Amino acid sequence: MAKDWFVIHTYSGYENKVKMNLEKRVESMNMEEKIFRVLVPMEDEVEFKNGKEKVTKRKVYPGYVLVEMEMTDDSWYVVRNTPGVTGFVGTGTKPIPLLEQEVVQILQQMGMDDLRAKIDFEVNQTVQVIAGPFKDFVGVVREIFPDKGKLRVEVSMFGRETPVELDFGQVQKLD
Repeated sequence: MAKDWFVIHTYSGYENKVKMNLEKRVESMNMEEKIFRVLVPMEDEVEFKNGKEKVTKRKVYPGYVLVEMEMTDDSWYVVRNTPGVTGFVGTGTKPIPLLEQEVVQILQQMGMDDLRAKIDFEVNQTVQVIAGPFKDFVGVVREIFPDKGKLRVEVSMFGRETPVELDFGQVQKLD
């Protein structure tokens, strides 16, 4: 089964409560294998009050929550019957997943790139550092942290193998 992003409709103002309720239900009903991430799309909004800059989080789509999941009868039931969820966005009874470019655009707007979709590295693979203080170093991937979007890479410094933690975007594969 493929995992996709779906949009669920909630009562406006209850987005964070729905996110919390759904995450608790996923855990209590052992649905971690089918329901992966729940997001309330937010962006930073800068406002000036009394001559001071204030950054606040603003909901990009009030009344909507994004859910990354495998669509099965069980996962559909868990999400659909979460308190505060009024339904899935889609035509008729079948929820329609978001297109990949829509998801990428929303995540970028939130300041998050969907790094999990871009993991193209393997342990023991040789990579070159292309950015940061270790730029131009060549090293070997020792660990991958998909949730953080980071790799632990061993580079040779002063004749010793030294582990460094780098973002996915700081390295590229060597052929």
